[in-house]
Order: sequence, then C-alpha cells, then structure tokens
Amino acid sequence: MLAMLIPLLGPIFDKLIGLIPDPAAAAKAKAEAMQMLIDAAQKADAAQMEVNKIEAGSNSMFIAGWRPFVGWVCAAGCAWNWIGLPVGMFAVALAGRSLDLRPADLSEMLPLLLGLLGMGGLRTFEKIQGVARETLPRKPPPGATTDGHGQG
Repeated sequence: MLAMLIPLLGPIFDKLIGLIPDPAAAAKAKAEAMQMLIDAAQKADAAQMEVNKIEAGSNSMFIAGWRPFVGWVCAAGCAWNWIGLPVGMFAVALAGRSLDLRPADLSEMLPLLLGLLGMGGLRTFEKIQGVARETLPRKPPPGATTDGHGQG
C-alpha cells in the first residue's frame, strides 16, 4: 500500500527539496527521503506478510476460511451465469413459460476470482517445491496434551 504512494510523494519531495539552495545538499536530502519511504514500504509489507502467515496457519474457519469462501462465492456467480442461467432459461422455455432471469454482475467478481486464481498458481508452485500443507508439522488443537488425549 505504502509502495503505491512513493510515485505520488516524489513530486512533493522534489518541490520541498527544490527549496534547498545547495544542489549537493538537495540531492542528499532527496536520496534520504526516498530511502525513508522505501524502508517504510518494506516494513509495512513485512508486517502484512506476517499477518498473512498467522491467518493461513489458523485452524479457525473464521480466520483461515475467508479465502476459500470468497473463491466459492465467485465460482457460484460464474456457475450461475454460464450453467444455471442457460439451463434455467431452457427449462422455462420448455415449460412454455416466460421468466425474466438476470445474469450475475461479474464485473467486480472476476477481478477478485482472477486474483485468487493467481494465488492458487502460487500455491501450486509451493506444492511442487514441497511446501504443501500436508508436509508441514501440525499444531495440536487447544487443550490437547502431548499424548494427544486432551486434558482431564
């Protein structure tokens, strides 16, 4: 997110740094300001990656399950548009009836689905590299003891 602001903030820095009369000092100030922006963007990206790792490692459906849910919702919209709607319209026409069925608006869902599919491609790459979930050590459920029988 912060990385997207760097091109926007560059001209502002140029104007402010342009007020420095010494060209060498201005160049140094500009380099320092850009480095500070880059460092802040890298720290924000690292923090987001850590949050993503924690979410992905969670056993809770409400934390780790939102990505699959979004994928299934997008898939349901696609299935309706390309399978359900044509079959439904055909069935209604065979029954001699008229029904006004509308396709789902995929203008917002398709970019999301394509992004998820891209992430799915990364997951396939991880599996090829041997980082599949099945090869990672499992965390014991809360309350389980080391013998696997739970407390009490």
